[in-house]
Amino acid sequence: MRASFRLRVFAMFAALAAGAIAVVGGAIALGAGRDSGGYLFAFVVSGFLLLGLCTLFWWLFDTNVAKPLEKLAADLRVRAHSGSTRALDLGASRHLGDLAPAADAITRALGESAFATAEAVATETAKIEAERARLTALLTEIPVATILVNAEDRIVLYDGQAAEVLAQVAPPRLGARMSDYFEAAALRRIRRTLGRTGLASEIRLPSRDCAQDFAAQVKPMDGDGYLLIIDAAETRLDPNAARPIVYDFGLDGGTPETDDIAQAPLSALTYCVFDTETTGLLPHRDDVVQIGAVRVVNGRIVPGERFETLVDPGRPIPEAATRVHGISDHMVAGAPDMLRASRDFHGFATGAVIVAHNAPFDMAFLHRHAPAAGVTWDHPILDTVLLSAILFGTTETHTLDALAERLGIDVPAAGRHTAMGDAAVTAQVFLRMRAMLEGRGVTTFGALLAETRRHGRLLEDLN
Repeated sequence: MRASFRLRVFAMFAALAAGAIAVVGGAIALGAGRDSGGYLFAFVVSGFLLLGLCTLFWWLFDTNVAKPLEKLAADLRVRAHSGSTRALDLGASRHLGDLAPAADAITRALGESAFATAEAVATETAKIEAERARLTALLTEIPVATILVNAEDRIVLYDGQAAEVLAQVAPPRLGARMSDYFEAAALRRIRRTLGRTGLASEIRLPSRDCAQDFAAQVKPMDGDGYLLIIDAAETRLDPNAARPIVYDFGLDGGTPETDDIAQAPLSALTYCVFDTETTGLLPHRDDVVQIGAVRVVNGRIVPGERFETLVDPGRPIPEAATRVHGISDHMVAGAPDMLRASRDFHGFATGAVIVAHNAPFDMAFLHRHAPAAGVTWDHPILDTVLLSAILFGTTETHTLDALAERLGIDVPAAGRHTAMGDAAVTAQVFLRMRAMLEGRGVTTFGALLAETRRHGRLLEDLN
């Protein structure tokens, strides 16, 4: 039977005390044989030996107690905040006595109880989801372009027809300001008319660049929002295009806004999670061949908002790179060049915090082409490598695969090492780590930046 945890701690410090006595006694005995200065010599020798002894015991305590405790706490937060059912690593905590097995037992019991409850809820949820899907499918066939706008003039809902209208000006985005798409003066007139009459009205709505002028109806909604219905007959729509409805009614109540992003709650921010595939690993010399990105709004990945494009690097793609990501020269023939692709991606990322895994690498390509593309990448940036270091310590492995496994995220083999596949996995990793950070009391962007900057020796913080 293994000795108890308390007994092992006592034995460690008893050994430290015995070692200290032995060091001092040996040093005195050594110094006593000297004619002069013997005691000074003994003091110096014992001092150095005691320093070495304390360092050894610190290392033993750090390795066998402190680090396992940090790892156990991180594993418990993974279970508590990410929904992972991954077993605790009991081997790493073998010197902590019964603490790790007890923690594993209680989390397993709670997990089984939660799973049983979830199964019952899932049955009813599936019925509701089926009804919602049928209603959504029906609404997508109504031949009008519909946009629901909240009191802050931000988009809460848009259908497929509206997405095509918006895309003629800028990439459609939940939570985006209407002024990103339509003339600001016309939007102010809508507000004045609604405030004065409170009635539906017909309007002409110019696009932001005034290149188009749409006929539309405006209907007031509860909470100072309004419904904008654009006449589809005046728009260039593909009749065979898929038209999913994209919405988040959590935005209908408005989002907390502040001029100082450092004070913004992490839960209130919009995120653009992206990844690139390249011809090599040197940003100053290699080129991008693919960009993939998803948007995260209100704590969920928005299904209908994805950015994915191949990029023509203007040079042959090395065979070694093709073996990694599967992208060859013939696949990028006719694809946009990096200037156009980065401009399009910049529009998709407008108003969002950029998230990437090993962000300095991916951002280096964007910054390199920014002057020629006419864009500025001044977005706030979060790096999942640094977030992992905060949560799991710098000594852990921080690769995307390791994080996905640690957080219980399935990584489809077909999507790995594609820009969109890796962006989707990074987004899932980010959401689970964000929940863990909030559980630790890191709830604002400024607080998170302060934490990431403590790990600057691991990876550069780009903010």
